[in-house]
Amino acid sequence: MSSYNAPTPSRPHTTTQSRPRRLADAMDSIKQEFDILQADRDTMRAQRDDLEAQVNQQVNEVNNIRRSLYDLEIQQGKVRQHYEDELRRLRLEVSNLRQATNPQGIPGFQPVPIAGLPLRPPGPPASISISERDKPPEIPDTDLRQQKNRDTERIPDTRETKRPKPESEMSPATRDAEALPPPHALYPTSASVSAAGSSSAPRTHGRSPSDYQVTLPPINTNPQPVFPDDLTINSVPPEFRKEGSDWFAVFNPRIKRSLDITLIHNLMHASVVCCVQFSLDGKYIATGCNRTAQIYDVKTGAKICVLADETVGKSGDLYIRSVRFSPDGKLLATGAEDRQIRIWDIAKKRIRNVFVGHTQEIYSLDFSLDGRFIISGSGDKTARIWDMHDESCKYWDVSGLAARTAAQKDELAMKKPADKQGGGPSACTMDFVGHKDYVLSVSVSHDGQWVVSGSKDRCVQFWDIRNATLQFVLQGHKNSVISLDVNPTGNLLATGSGDSLARIWRYNTIP
Repeated sequence: MSSYNAPTPSRPHTTTQSRPRRLADAMDSIKQEFDILQADRDTMRAQRDDLEAQVNQQVNEVNNIRRSLYDLEIQQGKVRQHYEDELRRLRLEVSNLRQATNPQGIPGFQPVPIAGLPLRPPGPPASISISERDKPPEIPDTDLRQQKNRDTERIPDTRETKRPKPESEMSPATRDAEALPPPHALYPTSASVSAAGSSSAPRTHGRSPSDYQVTLPPINTNPQPVFPDDLTINSVPPEFRKEGSDWFAVFNPRIKRSLDITLIHNLMHASVVCCVQFSLDGKYIATGCNRTAQIYDVKTGAKICVLADETVGKSGDLYIRSVRFSPDGKLLATGAEDRQIRIWDIAKKRIRNVFVGHTQEIYSLDFSLDGRFIISGSGDKTARIWDMHDESCKYWDVSGLAARTAAQKDELAMKKPADKQGGGPSACTMDFVGHKDYVLSVSVSHDGQWVVSGSKDRCVQFWDIRNATLQFVLQGHKNSVISLDVNPTGNLLATGSGDSLARIWRYNTIP
């Protein structure tokens, strides 16, 4: 019997057909996730933009408030000065009126002195004219006695007062001393006492008219331009002011505007910026703050390197008070509060030399032109010269320099009086007056045309070196301008401040 094998039905290829479907599902899920992430990214971007806009708005509001407070402070000072002048004038008028209306018939009448004002010498003031009709009538002696009796009948004052000594019991010298006004710095001491005149002559209170002459300080005969006290951002026309996001400049409206100023870079620091200095080629700027010295590219504002001595302990502050590039720009010298001078190799970012010898903070450094020597000035009253080759040191103690100089001047004055030909101290040829607080730093432009000064009043001022004329006032910091430097090759200015900012500005001449 033959057997018949029926064909086995083929099984469906489910595995082969399900693979593309799973791949498509996976792609769809990935696409959905990508779309969700993209939407989240767009949302985050929108939130970031909103936050940045709010931050910028708040920063602008804070700057506006700061400027308003500064202007209000200036206006309050002006109003206060105005009221003080007006009060002083009114007091003077009252004093003059009291002296002008002195009844000649009342013996011993004296005007009541006003606090803060000296008594005027007797006699009618020149600015007040009293006609015969306005003069008070003379009071007879009988009326005076009746008035005195009426005064004694009034209710006595129960307060204890110091009983004055009767005039009859006083010596003449004591009576004159009682009549004199309190001593004042403006009145010279005089030993002469006016002789007693006739009974109708007014009393001089022991002083002659020459005693009332006031010795004023000498006036500077060198004509200097007057600093405009009302130089504020709201007191000048729009063409004489310029504003940035957090700074402004006010130009002198009394002269033709010849300069412009623009902020180029903001260099943020973690602490107070104690010093700034450009390299001799003008391409780099070094700054000193707490524990670090930093070097930036002047063109881009990028930070090139940070120089920090890792061997120094981390406790306490260690401010870098002075920085100075070597003439070739390869080295940077720093002077700090730990009384050490460090010479850094900028390319290798490591210390090449350490000079130790000062006993106080180091505030100033400078290289010789050939770069071999470095000069340092310290709070220990010494200036030292250090040899970069053999690390030797020469120093001068300048603590007694002022006393010796004064003694030499006195000796020269005793031997021969100083004349205009020489032998005397050099006179100051020009005064740059305008800051409202300590001047902390000064610098001269590379072309020798401008003097730049930074002050504790938070302002930088540009002056014409030829005539000390103020060009403009720049307020670009929220704290004292501790240090500034003018670029030796171009119209750039660097400022360092207690607000932890160093800034680079560009100033241009307007034709």
